[in-house]
Amino acid sequence: MNFKRKLLYFLISFIFIIPTNVLAYSKYLIPGGESIGIKVVSDGVMVVGFYKVDNTYIAKEAGFKIGDRIVSINNLKVNNVEDLINKIDRNEDIINITYGIIRDNIEKEITMTLNKSKDSSYKTGIYVKDSITGIGTLTFVEPKTNIYGALGHEITDSNTNEVFDIKSGNIFSSKITSISKGSITNPGEKNAKINIKDIYGDIKYNYETGIFGTLTKRISDEDIIPVAEIDEVMIGKAEIITVINGNKKEKFDIEILSIDKNNATKNFVIKVNDERLLNKTGGIIKGMSGSPIIQNGKLIGAITHTIVDNPKKGYGISIIKMLESIE
Repeated sequence: MNFKRKLLYFLISFIFIIPTNVLAYSKYLIPGGESIGIKVVSDGVMVVGFYKVDNTYIAKEAGFKIGDRIVSINNLKVNNVEDLINKIDRNEDIINITYGIIRDNIEKEITMTLNKSKDSSYKTGIYVKDSITGIGTLTFVEPKTNIYGALGHEITDSNTNEVFDIKSGNIFSSKITSISKGSITNPGEKNAKINIKDIYGDIKYNYETGIFGTLTKRISDEDIIPVAEIDEVMIGKAEIITVINGNKKEKFDIEILSIDKNNATKNFVIKVNDERLLNKTGGIIKGMSGSPIIQNGKLIGAITHTIVDNPKKGYGISIIKMLESIE
């Protein structure tokens, strides 16, 4: 066999052995349901509002917009709010500041002149934040890798409604202390105590399909169940796993009303039928996002949102959509 034929044979053999199924997600998962505390730290410092300085919105006039991320001051990297303050805190009465910002994934620069006020501080005209803390529900754990998924939707900033660009984050154990019952136009919520000393895992990704990372604390794998493809999901009875008191996971009856396998995140419309859950929460409430949905012994997805004008109803995402996003 000459060299050209050998090379051709090698290429044909190599192409032949490439796997045709690139979606190698696990067919069996540990369903979650645990209440988790969540803290994420942003990449830079996010602008969340403005205030007047000498009756003028100086930051808005300079060109800032809600949702901008400040990543540097005069070419020096900014890591958090304290870092931002320290870099602005100078001795001069008037200073020129060049902010390096990121807006819509594009780097920009904005220059402002700051005057020292009577209390010897600089007024920037912007409100900022560098982290978000909240609660949600663990959806699944992959038993071989300890990779987890939670929430079923992205973390957004409540002031800007923008997706929070995370640099790092962790999930923690949390205990539900009370429930604020929901009603029409007034979604309820779980109230919880977060134990920041009890880290469950890290947060590596904040996607529209949920948050994902690796658990550092192993949970029981006694309840490993199969994953359902979206075509297996049926209109009719199902159940969710969630916590409404302390840290006790419980199952509650729901109903799948409709299925949309082509939607990116809202694959199911669901309705809560369980009277005990309705009496306690009024339906789907904040903090319930990520609660796993089980049907016919298989994990089919997670609760994501409530329907504000009818809290008994809400949306769910297919577990396949969550798994595909971390392939």
